[in-house]
Amino acid sequence: MDKFRMIFQFLQSNQESFMNGICGIMALASAQMYSAFDFNCPCLPRYNLVYGLGILLVPPLILFLLGFVLNNNVSVLAEEWRRPRGQRGKDVAVLRYMFCSMAQRAMIAPVVWVSVTLLDGKCVTCAFCTALPVETLGNASHHGLSQGEVKRILARIPCKEIYDGQEIIANEVAIRYLRCISQALGWCFVLLMTMLAFLVRSLRPCFTQAAFLKSRYWSHYIDIERKLFDETCTEHARSFAKVCIQQFFQGMSMDLAAVHCHPPRKAPTDVGEDSEKLLGITDQATMNTALKSWHRCKPPLHLHPASPHSSNGWNGEGHLTPQSLTQPPTQHPAPRREAAIYYSRV
Repeated sequence: MDKFRMIFQFLQSNQESFMNGICGIMALASAQMYSAFDFNCPCLPRYNLVYGLGILLVPPLILFLLGFVLNNNVSVLAEEWRRPRGQRGKDVAVLRYMFCSMAQRAMIAPVVWVSVTLLDGKCVTCAFCTALPVETLGNASHHGLSQGEVKRILARIPCKEIYDGQEIIANEVAIRYLRCISQALGWCFVLLMTMLAFLVRSLRPCFTQAAFLKSRYWSHYIDIERKLFDETCTEHARSFAKVCIQQFFQGMSMDLAAVHCHPPRKAPTDVGEDSEKLLGITDQATMNTALKSWHRCKPPLHLHPASPHSSNGWNGEGHLTPQSLTQPPTQHPAPRREAAIYYSRV
């Protein structure tokens, strides 16, 4: 159990590297999924385009959404976006930076899928085989066939075993033509994505260095603050449960002593230490009020607030005070210990 806890703490401390590794694994998995995928073109005029474009676009969309799901910062971004303003303002630039960072990582696997699909050429061959320029590549006379019959024959180009239009256009000629176009589009797509990644990674900090550093700092702060708050709540819940259970067993021992006329056993000495960790919050209603207060009006980012009430904007009933509505928020980080003490004194 300790080994798993150490691994979990290591992943939390190296979350950015861990997410980069997850994105790389997803990119390799997407390429492996396509190589293992059994591509079966329906070879029907009205279904080839839908099937080909579906294989080209639907899996990248799934991988893109999966990249967001696997990113822990999605919940942080949603919570920061939906929380009430309270005494702490919400910076749109920080939220935009967090979303762009997640989108960049989530785009890796879809880009790999689209690149591999275009370079392979099967999807483009299946989707656009009915749009071949027969007048240029094959026989323009069509031997008296109607336009619908010609499209029905051309739709069978990806299926060599049932293709019967060699007199119109050779199967190998059509496949080579479409695959050449698909590979050209694939390399252009790879070049475009590479240039776009270069511009995003290298040129953006050059033009807005101060704003970029500020957004990156506060996005890290929001993530770290949430983790520390969760750790503090976990520690408080553990101490609260321990004291509650110890008090229960102490009461049971006193009842048994009264019935059997035995002296009650001495209470454990570590109850006082756990009581100190409760920071004065010793009942369910107060804890619920403190949690609501943290969600509705987080304390301003200021290291030296005047008083707990003015810093948290909470009057003891989970509502904002009139002073908190007029006090402008500052932009200085507050330590976890002071924030916890503020709620404990309510």
